[in-house]
Amino acid sequence: MKQERIGELEERMISPDFWDDNDAAQKTISELNALKSLVDTMQKLDTAYEDLQVMLELAVEEGEAELIPDLYQSTQELKKEFESFELELLLSDEYDKNNAIVELHPGAGGTESQDWASMLLRMYTRWADAKGFKVETLDYLPGDEAGVKSVTLLIKGHNAYGYLKSEKGVHRLVRISPFDASGRRHTSFVSCNVLPEIEDDASVDIRTEDLKIDTYRSSGAGGQHINTTDSAVRITHLPTGIVVTCQTERSQIKNRERAMKMLTARLFERKREEQEQTLAAIQGEQKDIAWGSQIRSYVFHPYSLVKDHRTNYEVGNVQAVMDGEIDMFIDAYLRSRINQG
Repeated sequence: MKQERIGELEERMISPDFWDDNDAAQKTISELNALKSLVDTMQKLDTAYEDLQVMLELAVEEGEAELIPDLYQSTQELKKEFESFELELLLSDEYDKNNAIVELHPGAGGTESQDWASMLLRMYTRWADAKGFKVETLDYLPGDEAGVKSVTLLIKGHNAYGYLKSEKGVHRLVRISPFDASGRRHTSFVSCNVLPEIEDDASVDIRTEDLKIDTYRSSGAGGQHINTTDSAVRITHLPTGIVVTCQTERSQIKNRERAMKMLTARLFERKREEQEQTLAAIQGEQKDIAWGSQIRSYVFHPYSLVKDHRTNYEVGNVQAVMDGEIDMFIDAYLRSRINQG
Protein backbone atom coordinates (compact mmCIF):
# COMPACT_ATOMS: atom_id res chain seq x y z
CA MET A 1 0.00 0.00 0.00
CA LYS A 2 2.76 2.43 0.97
CA GLN A 3 4.81 1.46 -2.07
CA GLU A 4 1.83 2.10 -4.34
CA ARG A 5 1.35 5.56 -2.82
CA ILE A 6 5.06 6.32 -3.26
CA GLY A 7 4.75 5.38 -6.92
CA GLU A 8 1.75 7.71 -7.33
CA LEU A 9 3.59 10.63 -5.74
CA GLU A 10 6.77 10.08 -7.76
CA GLU A 11 4.68 9.98 -10.93
CA ARG A 12 3.02 13.25 -9.92
CA MET A 13 6.42 14.89 -9.38
CA ILE A 14 7.54 14.29 -12.96
CA SER A 15 4.41 15.98 -14.29
CA PRO A 16 5.21 19.19 -16.29
CA ASP A 17 2.81 21.27 -14.17
CA PHE A 18 4.02 19.92 -10.82
CA TRP A 19 5.44 23.27 -9.65
CA ASP A 20 2.49 25.35 -10.83
CA ASP A 21 1.09 25.18 -7.30
CA ASN A 22 4.08 25.54 -4.98
CA ASP A 23 2.16 24.74 -1.76
CA ALA A 24 0.71 21.56 -3.25
CA ALA A 25 4.14 20.58 -4.54
CA GLN A 26 5.71 21.03 -1.11
CA LYS A 27 2.99 18.91 0.50
CA THR A 28 3.59 16.17 -2.07
CA ILE A 29 7.33 16.21 -1.38
CA SER A 30 6.73 16.15 2.38
CA GLU A 31 4.35 13.18 2.11
CA LEU A 32 6.74 11.34 -0.21
CA ASN A 33 9.67 11.83 2.17
CA ALA A 34 7.57 10.64 5.12
CA LEU A 35 6.44 7.51 3.28
CA LYS A 36 9.98 6.71 2.15
CA SER A 37 11.15 7.10 5.73
CA LEU A 38 8.49 4.61 6.88
CA VAL A 39 9.52 2.08 4.24
CA ASP A 40 13.22 2.52 5.10
CA THR A 41 12.47 2.03 8.80
CA MET A 42 10.48 -1.13 8.10
CA GLN A 43 13.34 -2.56 6.04
CA LYS A 44 15.85 -1.74 8.79
CA LEU A 45 13.67 -3.35 11.46
CA ASP A 46 13.19 -6.43 9.30
CA THR A 47 16.96 -6.73 8.79
CA ALA A 48 17.62 -6.26 12.51
CA TYR A 49 15.08 -8.98 13.34
CA GLU A 50 16.70 -11.44 10.92
CA ASP A 51 20.17 -10.64 12.33
CA LEU A 52 18.97 -11.37 15.87
CA GLN A 53 17.51 -14.70 14.75
CA VAL A 54 20.83 -15.70 13.17
CA MET A 55 22.79 -14.64 16.28
CA LEU A 56 20.43 -16.63 18.52
CA GLU A 57 20.76 -19.76 16.39
CA LEU A 58 24.58 -19.46 16.44
CA ALA A 59 24.64 -18.95 20.20
CA VAL A 60 22.52 -22.08 20.70
CA GLU A 61 24.53 -24.18 18.23
CA GLU A 62 27.91 -23.10 19.66
CA GLY A 63 26.71 -23.26 23.26
CA GLU A 64 27.78 -19.66 23.93
CA ALA A 65 25.45 -18.90 26.83
CA GLU A 66 27.34 -15.70 27.66
CA LEU A 67 25.80 -14.09 24.56
CA ILE A 68 22.24 -14.56 25.85
CA PRO A 69 22.13 -11.39 28.06
CA ASP A 70 23.30 -9.23 25.12
CA LEU A 71 20.78 -10.88 22.80
CA TYR A 72 18.01 -10.28 25.33
CA GLN A 73 18.96 -6.59 25.62
CA SER A 74 19.02 -6.21 21.84
CA THR A 75 15.65 -7.93 21.59
CA GLN A 76 14.09 -5.54 24.11
CA GLU A 77 15.46 -2.53 22.23
CA LEU A 78 14.15 -3.87 18.93
CA LYS A 79 10.75 -4.48 20.53
CA LYS A 80 10.54 -0.82 21.54
CA GLU A 81 11.47 0.24 18.02
CA PHE A 82 8.77 -2.01 16.57
CA GLU A 83 6.16 -0.61 18.98
CA SER A 84 7.09 2.96 18.08
CA PHE A 85 6.93 2.15 14.38
CA GLU A 86 3.59 0.37 14.81
CA LEU A 87 2.14 3.44 16.52
CA GLU A 88 3.28 5.70 13.71
CA LEU A 89 1.59 3.41 11.18
CA LEU A 90 -1.63 3.55 13.18
CA LEU A 91 -1.80 7.37 12.94
CA SER A 92 -3.93 7.17 9.83
CA ASP A 93 -6.76 9.63 10.51
CA GLU A 94 -7.17 12.34 7.89
CA TYR A 95 -5.42 15.12 9.84
CA ASP A 96 -3.01 13.07 11.99
CA LYS A 97 -0.02 14.02 9.84
CA ASN A 98 -0.72 17.78 10.20
CA ASN A 99 0.94 20.35 12.41
CA ALA A 100 -0.80 20.92 15.75
CA ILE A 101 -2.20 24.07 17.33
CA VAL A 102 -2.06 23.79 21.13
CA GLU A 103 -4.00 26.20 23.36
CA LEU A 104 -3.55 26.36 27.15
CA HIS A 105 -6.12 28.15 29.34
CA PRO A 106 -5.81 28.23 33.15
CA GLY A 107 -8.94 27.63 35.23
CA ALA A 108 -10.01 29.48 38.35
CA GLY A 109 -7.25 30.02 40.86
CA GLY A 110 -5.35 33.07 39.66
CA THR A 111 -1.58 32.90 39.97
CA GLU A 112 -1.56 29.24 41.02
CA SER A 113 -3.39 28.07 37.88
CA GLN A 114 -1.44 30.45 35.65
CA ASP A 115 1.82 29.01 36.99
CA TRP A 116 0.49 25.51 36.24
CA ALA A 117 -0.18 26.62 32.66
CA SER A 118 3.45 27.76 32.32
CA MET A 119 4.62 24.37 33.60
CA LEU A 120 2.54 22.60 30.95
CA LEU A 121 3.87 25.03 28.34
CA ARG A 122 7.40 23.99 29.28
CA MET A 123 6.43 20.29 29.24
CA TYR A 124 5.00 20.41 25.72
CA THR A 125 7.87 22.55 24.44
CA ARG A 126 10.45 20.10 25.77
CA TRP A 127 8.49 17.15 24.33
CA ALA A 128 8.38 18.82 20.91
CA ASP A 129 12.11 19.65 21.04
CA ALA A 130 12.93 16.02 21.82
CA LYS A 131 10.84 14.94 18.80
CA GLY A 132 12.69 17.36 16.54
CA PHE A 133 9.52 19.40 16.03
CA LYS A 134 9.53 23.17 15.63
CA VAL A 135 7.58 25.25 18.15
CA GLU A 136 6.18 28.68 17.29
CA THR A 137 4.24 30.92 19.67
CA LEU A 138 1.11 32.29 18.03
CA ASP A 139 -0.30 34.13 21.03
CA TYR A 140 0.98 34.69 24.56
CA LEU A 141 -0.66 36.57 27.43
CA PRO A 142 1.56 36.63 30.55
CA GLY A 143 0.13 36.25 34.04
CA ASP A 144 -0.12 39.20 36.41
CA GLU A 145 2.43 37.81 38.90
CA ALA A 146 3.68 34.56 37.37
CA GLY A 147 2.81 32.03 34.68
CA VAL A 148 0.55 32.71 31.71
CA LYS A 149 -3.11 33.68 31.33
CA SER A 150 -3.27 31.97 27.95
CA VAL A 151 -0.89 30.73 25.28
CA THR A 152 -1.28 29.30 21.79
CA LEU A 153 1.49 27.26 20.15
CA LEU A 154 1.99 25.95 16.64
CA ILE A 155 3.93 22.69 16.81
CA LYS A 156 5.24 21.80 13.37
CA GLY A 157 6.28 18.28 12.45
CA HIS A 158 5.04 15.10 10.78
CA ASN A 159 2.20 13.56 12.84
CA ALA A 160 2.33 16.38 15.42
CA TYR A 161 -1.47 16.51 15.62
CA GLY A 162 -1.76 12.72 15.57
CA TYR A 163 0.32 12.51 18.74
CA LEU A 164 -0.91 15.61 20.55
CA LYS A 165 -4.65 15.04 20.03
CA SER A 166 -4.35 12.74 23.05
CA GLU A 167 -3.55 15.78 25.23
CA LYS A 168 -6.88 17.53 24.68
CA GLY A 169 -8.74 17.95 27.95
CA VAL A 170 -8.35 19.24 31.50
CA HIS A 171 -5.04 18.69 33.32
CA ARG A 172 -5.14 18.72 37.15
CA LEU A 173 -2.26 19.62 39.48
CA VAL A 174 -2.06 18.85 43.21
CA ARG A 175 0.89 20.37 45.10
CA ILE A 176 2.03 22.56 47.96
CA SER A 177 1.68 26.01 46.46
CA PRO A 178 4.89 28.10 46.29
CA PHE A 179 2.61 31.15 46.37
CA ASP A 180 0.94 30.23 49.67
CA ALA A 181 2.87 31.44 52.71
CA SER A 182 0.96 28.95 54.86
CA GLY A 183 2.27 26.01 52.82
CA ARG A 184 -1.17 24.63 52.08
CA ARG A 185 -1.96 22.10 49.38
CA HIS A 186 -3.64 23.49 46.26
CA THR A 187 -5.44 21.92 43.30
CA SER A 188 -5.21 23.72 39.96
CA PHE A 189 -6.69 23.09 36.53
CA VAL A 190 -5.62 23.98 32.99
CA SER A 191 -7.62 23.26 29.87
CA CYS A 192 -5.60 22.07 26.87
CA ASN A 193 -7.16 22.31 23.42
CA VAL A 194 -5.44 20.69 20.43
CA LEU A 195 -6.39 21.41 16.81
CA PRO A 196 -4.92 20.33 13.48
CA GLU A 197 -3.46 23.14 11.38
CA ILE A 198 -5.56 23.16 8.23
CA GLU A 199 -4.39 24.95 5.12
CA ASP A 200 -7.47 24.56 2.97
CA ASP A 201 -10.62 22.65 3.75
CA ALA A 202 -13.70 22.86 1.56
CA SER A 203 -15.89 21.85 4.52
CA VAL A 204 -14.97 25.07 6.39
CA ASP A 205 -16.65 28.04 4.73
CA ILE A 206 -15.48 31.43 6.04
CA ARG A 207 -17.25 34.42 4.55
CA THR A 208 -15.60 37.85 4.73
CA GLU A 209 -18.85 39.48 5.88
CA ASP A 210 -18.92 37.14 8.90
CA LEU A 211 -15.59 38.45 10.22
CA LYS A 212 -14.85 41.36 12.54
CA ILE A 213 -11.14 42.18 12.37
CA ASP A 214 -9.48 44.43 14.95
CA THR A 215 -5.86 45.53 15.19
CA TYR A 216 -4.14 46.65 18.35
CA ARG A 217 -0.73 47.18 19.88
CA SER A 218 1.03 43.97 20.84
CA SER A 219 1.49 43.31 24.55
CA GLY A 220 3.98 40.50 24.14
CA ALA A 221 7.73 40.37 23.87
CA GLY A 222 9.30 41.12 20.54
CA GLY A 223 11.30 44.30 20.71
CA GLN A 224 10.47 47.95 20.29
CA HIS A 225 8.79 47.78 16.87
CA ILE A 226 6.31 45.07 17.73
CA ASN A 227 5.10 47.01 20.77
CA THR A 228 4.75 50.45 19.16
CA THR A 229 2.64 49.62 16.10
CA ASP A 230 -0.81 48.07 15.71
CA SER A 231 0.60 44.78 14.47
CA ALA A 232 -1.53 42.45 16.62
CA VAL A 233 -4.72 41.06 15.08
CA ARG A 234 -7.97 39.90 16.65
CA ILE A 235 -10.55 38.14 14.44
CA THR A 236 -14.09 37.51 15.63
CA HIS A 237 -16.28 35.07 13.71
CA LEU A 238 -19.67 36.70 14.23
CA PRO A 239 -21.96 33.67 13.60
CA THR A 240 -20.21 31.52 16.22
CA GLY A 241 -18.60 34.11 18.49
CA ILE A 242 -15.21 32.41 18.13
CA VAL A 243 -12.33 34.83 18.74
CA VAL A 244 -8.70 34.24 17.75
CA THR A 245 -5.71 36.51 18.24
CA CYS A 246 -2.14 36.58 16.98
CA GLN A 247 0.49 39.12 18.02
CA THR A 248 3.85 37.40 17.71
CA GLU A 249 4.83 38.58 14.22
CA ARG A 250 6.11 42.08 13.44
CA SER A 251 3.90 42.23 10.37
CA GLN A 252 0.18 42.79 10.73
CA ILE A 253 -0.32 40.86 7.48
CA LYS A 254 1.50 37.80 8.85
CA ASN A 255 -0.42 37.98 12.12
CA ARG A 256 -3.66 38.11 10.14
CA GLU A 257 -2.65 35.05 8.06
CA ARG A 258 -1.83 33.08 11.19
CA ALA A 259 -5.04 34.17 12.91
CA MET A 260 -7.05 32.99 9.90
CA LYS A 261 -5.38 29.57 10.12
CA MET A 262 -6.29 29.40 13.80
CA LEU A 263 -9.89 30.37 13.00
CA THR A 264 -10.11 27.72 10.29
CA ALA A 265 -8.88 25.11 12.78
CA ARG A 266 -11.35 26.23 15.45
CA LEU A 267 -14.29 26.15 13.01
CA PHE A 268 -13.23 22.73 11.76
CA GLU A 269 -13.08 21.42 15.33
CA ARG A 270 -16.47 22.92 16.12
CA LYS A 271 -18.01 21.21 13.10
CA ARG A 272 -16.44 17.88 14.02
CA GLU A 273 -17.66 18.15 17.63
CA GLU A 274 -21.20 18.89 16.41
CA GLN A 275 -21.07 15.77 14.23
CA GLU A 276 -19.82 13.68 17.17
CA GLN A 277 -22.56 15.05 19.44
CA THR A 278 -25.19 14.20 16.86
CA LEU A 279 -23.84 10.67 16.58
CA ALA A 280 -23.70 10.33 20.37
CA ALA A 281 -27.33 11.46 20.62
CA ILE A 282 -28.35 8.85 18.07
CA GLN A 283 -26.43 6.16 19.95
CA GLY A 284 -27.83 7.33 23.29
CA GLU A 285 -24.41 8.08 24.80
CA GLN A 286 -23.94 10.49 27.68
CA LYS A 287 -20.69 12.43 27.95
CA ASP A 288 -19.58 14.34 31.03
CA ILE A 289 -18.16 17.65 29.89
CA ALA A 290 -17.83 19.19 33.35
CA TRP A 291 -14.66 21.11 34.23
CA GLY A 292 -13.83 18.50 36.85
CA SER A 293 -13.67 15.65 34.34
CA GLN A 294 -9.90 15.89 34.02
CA ILE A 295 -8.04 13.56 31.68
CA ARG A 296 -4.88 13.45 33.77
CA SER A 297 -3.77 14.25 37.31
CA TYR A 298 -0.27 15.36 38.31
CA VAL A 299 0.22 14.87 42.05
CA PHE A 300 3.32 16.43 43.64
CA HIS A 301 2.08 16.10 47.24
CA PRO A 302 1.43 14.10 49.43
CA TYR A 303 2.93 11.54 47.00
CA SER A 304 4.49 11.62 43.53
CA LEU A 305 2.29 10.31 40.71
CA VAL A 306 0.98 11.21 37.26
CA LYS A 307 -2.12 9.24 36.26
CA ASP A 308 -4.14 9.31 33.05
CA HIS A 309 -7.77 8.70 33.98
CA ARG A 310 -8.77 7.49 30.49
CA THR A 311 -6.29 4.62 30.32
CA ASN A 312 -5.30 4.28 34.03
CA TYR A 313 -1.66 4.47 32.91
CA GLU A 314 0.46 6.01 35.68
CA VAL A 315 4.05 7.07 36.30
CA GLY A 316 5.75 7.77 39.62
CA ASN A 317 8.48 10.04 38.25
CA VAL A 318 6.62 13.35 38.07
CA GLN A 319 9.74 15.38 37.25
CA ALA A 320 10.50 13.28 34.18
CA VAL A 321 6.96 13.88 32.91
CA MET A 322 7.26 17.63 33.52
CA ASP A 323 10.53 17.51 31.55
CA GLY A 324 8.59 16.33 28.52
CA GLU A 325 8.54 12.54 28.85
CA ILE A 326 4.87 12.04 27.93
CA ASP A 327 5.21 9.53 25.08
CA MET A 328 4.02 6.69 27.30
CA PHE A 329 0.74 8.49 27.99
CA ILE A 330 0.29 9.30 24.30
CA ASP A 331 1.06 5.69 23.36
CA ALA A 332 -1.39 4.27 25.92
CA TYR A 333 -4.17 6.64 24.82
CA LEU A 334 -3.77 6.01 21.08
CA ARG A 335 -3.65 2.25 21.57
CA SER A 336 -6.77 2.36 23.75
CA ARG A 337 -8.61 4.24 20.99
CA ILE A 338 -7.52 1.62 18.46
CA ASN A 339 -8.70 -1.20 20.72
CA GLN A 340 -12.05 0.55 21.23
CA GLY A 341 -12.41 0.87 17.45
